[in-house]
Amino acid sequence: MNIAGSHSERNILVVAHAQRADTVDAAERVVSALRAAGATPVLAPGDAGPLAAERAVFASIATLGDDVDVRDLELAIVLGGDGTILRAAELVRDGTAPVLGINMGHVGFLAEIERDDMDAAVGRVIDLDYEVEERLALHVEVRDAADAVIYETWALNEATVEKASRERMLEVVIGVDGRPLSSFGCDGVVVSTPTGSTAYNFSAGGPVIWPSVQAISVVPLSAHALFAKPLVVGPDHTVSIDVLERTAGVGILWCDGRRSHELPPGARVVVCRSERPVRLARLHPTAFTDRLVRKFQLPVAGWRGPTIASGDAP
Repeated sequence: MNIAGSHSERNILVVAHAQRADTVDAAERVVSALRAAGATPVLAPGDAGPLAAERAVFASIATLGDDVDVRDLELAIVLGGDGTILRAAELVRDGTAPVLGINMGHVGFLAEIERDDMDAAVGRVIDLDYEVEERLALHVEVRDAADAVIYETWALNEATVEKASRERMLEVVIGVDGRPLSSFGCDGVVVSTPTGSTAYNFSAGGPVIWPSVQAISVVPLSAHALFAKPLVVGPDHTVSIDVLERTAGVGILWCDGRRSHELPPGARVVVCRSERPVRLARLHPTAFTDRLVRKFQLPVAGWRGPTIASGDAP
């Protein structure tokens, strides 16, 4: 057993939506295996009704919040792509349950395994044979022109300040640790974690950051300025994005593409490391390089093989 402790009553959240037949089939297999092992499957409130409408087996399953408290969950098994995994991370945010992703989508960068290995994965969950990896998350605040906090949230992948109207540009000032860095017009700014560096940050031209690196990436979107390059700051720094009063229109804050808040002119978004990381269950700890190659199907033909560093040169 690679994880510390266990629950006397084993409540395991199964996160799956009923929009795809293969996901419903997979959820039924997972629920049956958990019950056979004496564990209690739990469904998210938004999943319970649609799944029960598809299959009678889901009608008698406990529901998170109504029947089981989030703090009593042992683990969350997620059947889906990265969007479903982000939803699961939101569902268990107030507890300590790690999230195990089984990829039912396409890239599924956050997923631990593919659907073909699902039965073996559930068996290892039942045996408590997995490790827990903690990933840096972001704490996000919106402050008004009087510097009062008017909205708070968090993000696993990224916090993005974007223009709300296509025809309008945002005028922003980027700051780090309470000091101004640069001002420019842009379509937005992406503030990303290492986990999110392969998501929106990657598409915007930001750096891929290994999960073992504790850092925060800041990437302007279509900026009209000479100094508007991607930045990487340490995890203990605080990044601010001021939406200037002269901005024609409003901006909008998006966190993980799931939580949003309107940003009127004069608003400030403040982003720093959250005190609470996101916990991911890992069955096969592998090199991040291999994950990049596999998920993005990168060409590696011609590689001569590994070289072991021998230390400092004479």
